[in-house]
Amino acid sequence: MLNFIEGGVCAAQGFRAAGLHAGVKTHAAWKKDVALIVSDVDCAAAGVFTKNVVKAAPIHVDRAHLQSGIARAIIANSGNANACAPQGEENAERMCAAAAAAIGCPAEDVLVSSTGVIGQTLNVGVIEAAVPELYAALERSAEGSDAAAHAIMTTDTVKKEVAVETTVGGRTVRMGGIAKGSGMIHPNMGTMLCFLTTDCAISPEMIRTALLETVGVSFNRISVDGDTSTNDSCMVLANGLAGNAPITAKGPDYEAFLEAMQALCIALAKKMASDGEGAKHLITCIVSGGTDVQQAEMVAKSVISSTLTKAAVFGADANWGRVLCAMGYSGAQFDPEKVDVRFASAAGEVQVCAKGRGLDFDEDLAKRVLTEHDVEIRIALGQGDAACTCWGCDITYDYIKINGDYRT
Repeated sequence: MLNFIEGGVCAAQGFRAAGLHAGVKTHAAWKKDVALIVSDVDCAAAGVFTKNVVKAAPIHVDRAHLQSGIARAIIANSGNANACAPQGEENAERMCAAAAAAIGCPAEDVLVSSTGVIGQTLNVGVIEAAVPELYAALERSAEGSDAAAHAIMTTDTVKKEVAVETTVGGRTVRMGGIAKGSGMIHPNMGTMLCFLTTDCAISPEMIRTALLETVGVSFNRISVDGDTSTNDSCMVLANGLAGNAPITAKGPDYEAFLEAMQALCIALAKKMASDGEGAKHLITCIVSGGTDVQQAEMVAKSVISSTLTKAAVFGADANWGRVLCAMGYSGAQFDPEKVDVRFASAAGEVQVCAKGRGLDFDEDLAKRVLTEHDVEIRIALGQGDAACTCWGCDITYDYIKINGDYRT
């Protein structure tokens, strides 16, 4: 039985977290900017990172540290991406070393992430100075996860924090996550920072397999603005304290674990899409009737990534032609003469297109439907049984305002 619970990254046994203001964000002394997540024992660990050729220094460090499949902690900062910056990898390693010294573990067992402005030297000294206080502030409670979730925020307006509970091998297993992501969000791994913790016993090989399967149906199916960041990272720690028989191969226990991880990450992904920079609407595109999932996914991704479709939703304009246009350049092969399109929300549902042709529809109802915060674009391809859901947001004047002076 899968249930959503409180606690974030501290929901699982043996995990503590903290966040505080160290001074990376010099313009906002009241904002937390460094987070630490620690397990009481060593964890099976895995990570998935950006496909952008330009990668931030922490990603190179994490890839090296994850070679063993073991980790103990994650340290992260906001306010500076440590990407394309002088002494980037050296400073990332210094963050790991500072955390490791406080925890009492090898520096190679610490993972690191950064987010913020690209190309500026990270003031790693303020982070090193803050680590003792950060470690002392670790809490095995929702407050610790809350502080860590706030410490990794940049232009996010709300924290992203979720936890779930399920049964694996007859034992109660918990999993929690925090994430940040508001801009530079596009389906190409999982354009954001996301840290997951679980007390499930699972091998490094199988947790990596589960993470890859999960990212494909969650973070790779969201888009805010079409930009894939240099720092995108999703990392998971599993300490095994739930006491289940270790998962070492696919089977019922693995499927139960995977179900929980996917539910957790889909919830986090939707929070990121909903909190897109300047956004007023969460757009959910549901494509059904596909010949296979790949076809349905290509169509759905193209629609939620379309700037013109985003603008139409912002204006509550049922301009369904933009939906078909985005479908047409998606790269997916389909028969336009079989396509139906509907807009839906809590205000109702209106069909705007049947068999690739426009319908007379109630414009007032369509306006009410598209005025709701959560809007669905329902597309029926009429070619098979495959389906896919992707998530995005509208584009507003505020997006330009936020990004017009992001650095200054």
